[in-house]
Amino acid sequence: MERFLDGIGAFAGAGANVIVQLANRPVGYGVVQSTVDSGRADVHPWKRLRTTLTYIAVAMLGTEEDRDVYRQAVGSVHRRVRSAPGAEVKYNAFDPELQKWVAVCLCWGVMDTHERLYGPLDRATKEVFVQYGAKFGTGLQMRPDMWPADLAAFESYFEAGLASMQIDDVVAEYLRKLVGLRNVPRPRALANFHRFAVTGLLPETMRAQLYLPWTDAQERRHRLMFRAIGTVYGRLPVRARIEPYAAVLWDMRRRHRLGRPLV
Repeated sequence: MERFLDGIGAFAGAGANVIVQLANRPVGYGVVQSTVDSGRADVHPWKRLRTTLTYIAVAMLGTEEDRDVYRQAVGSVHRRVRSAPGAEVKYNAFDPELQKWVAVCLCWGVMDTHERLYGPLDRATKEVFVQYGAKFGTGLQMRPDMWPADLAAFESYFEAGLASMQIDDVVAEYLRKLVGLRNVPRPRALANFHRFAVTGLLPETMRAQLYLPWTDAQERRHRLMFRAIGTVYGRLPVRARIEPYAAVLWDMRRRHRLGRPLV
């Protein structure tokens, strides 16, 4: 699985993946209305990035003990993320169906970014990764039997999810803030580049719902940029390419030994 976990891919694709996850209305409201500020991307963007990278690293590179430890840590936060009685949009961070959507988005994002950097994967390779990708969900409360049975079922589930998404004004404003890096005080100079990189990674339907313009010329530049990055980055040894993930996994284990918060 190490071949899929490029550090550059994580930094390039993280923002877009969060947006796809939050396009699911209950997931989006669970984040936007959450009173747990410690995990909010708009309040603590770098901490949120570290938490997401750690979760992926634990799922893909960690041991079963690592997954158990991190499941408990995430669960301690998720326990407080639930809608108020009578809320228009009901959500619960322990809902395994919502966790399944987030897990599928993570799996899709890893594959999509990998292909943009290095070229298309054959279906047999995708099939193997999708089956391993179930760990993105089982790392929380999703049951193994809830995961799509094969690549075709995975693609069908993801496409159906995209087709059913309707991003309302509440969630859209939050997501546009993330796209434009309005949640990051410095370095704001990166905002235009971040908007370009993230917008190009979003499914077309989501760009439209967020009113993010995108031209054919921008699409060509975006594809060329990712392939150029992949050409350079792909020459590095695998261990160097996954170093960001290895670093956050090491940090998680260190924090656990010292009794420090993991999320």
